[in-house]
Amino acid sequence: MAEHRDWGRTRLSEELCRIWNWRNDQGRIKDMAARTLLLKLERRGFIELPARQRPSSNEFRNRCVPVLDYASEPIRGSLSDLRPLSVKDVAPGSENLRMFNGLLAYHHYLGHRNTVGENLRYLVCDRHGRPVACALFGSAAWKCADRDAFLEWDRPTRERNLQWLTNNTRFLVLP
Repeated sequence: MAEHRDWGRTRLSEELCRIWNWRNDQGRIKDMAARTLLLKLERRGFIELPARQRPSSNEFRNRCVPVLDYASEPIRGSLSDLRPLSVKDVAPGSENLRMFNGLLAYHHYLGHRNTVGENLRYLVCDRHGRPVACALFGSAAWKCADRDAFLEWDRPTRERNLQWLTNNTRFLVLP
């Protein structure tokens, strides 16, 4: 931090991940975990982080997801008429992300605003490229007292096994 006073919090946490080779099972850096560590160190008085360069992304947590125009006519016919189906990975920043979020927000009974942590998103399209289904697999909450008690997990056990759980899962088959 002393060498790079112009770096913001994100850059610091990314560099920390690179130095420690702190990555998840998919090989992506654990940026948010590193940022959480830095914030804890600051709260305890061990370090002083630079001022925020932009507002916290958490302020967007409850934003409304816009519904985009797409082929909104109900899909009629048999599954064989739709084949072959394609399953597309919906990566962060991909062109399909806005459509995916909009479809879940508009059609899923729980709605959809955002995701937290690691997520896998898939968009299923028919032979004409029309979306017919969405699947979201989200990471489990870091701490959940009832779950941890039921599973008889202490902290080390939770840290070791949490990667195998999901709890923010949504499936949607479009009308």
